[in-house]
Amino acid sequence: MGEAEDGVKRKRVVFVTVGTTCFDALVKVVDSQKVKDELSRRGYTHLLIQMGRGSYLPSKSTGEDGSLAVDYFTFSSSIADHLRSASLVISHAGSGSIFETLKLGKPLIVVVNEDLMDNHQSELAEELAERKHLYCAHPQTLNQTIAGMDLKSLLPYSPGDATPVAKLINKFLGFPED
Repeated sequence: MGEAEDGVKRKRVVFVTVGTTCFDALVKVVDSQKVKDELSRRGYTHLLIQMGRGSYLPSKSTGEDGSLAVDYFTFSSSIADHLRSASLVISHAGSGSIFETLKLGKPLIVVVNEDLMDNHQSELAEELAERKHLYCAHPQTLNQTIAGMDLKSLLPYSPGDATPVAKLINKFLGFPED
């Protein structure tokens, strides 16, 4: 798995993002040997972690010994390039990160931050998982989610058309119809 026709292993990146928050539980679990071994077993070659405001520092690895190459950073002006180059995205449950990833058609596992007081984000993640657009996990279930995921079963996300709603609002406000 993950090898090109010439027998050379293709680069398959797992990009992890926690956004601007502190989500050390997610960073710790993706840095665990168990999760890294499972990602490697599934053909991924690189793990890039955007760790936000967290204090936990993952262990870096070049991957030269055949293990997963691991690198991390705190913030970036844009994560769009990282998302585009990823083969799999593991994200916190922020709506911006979720929808940016889904628009790019990337396989996505959303990990819910259980330490947040008003965890409305979990409702969004669970609803999109129920609709088969992504997988939803918690830090303690991430390894099982990775082991059991079937990325071919995920359905593409198509944003809804807001035009009818906008027309109704314009009509209500008394604006002329186009």
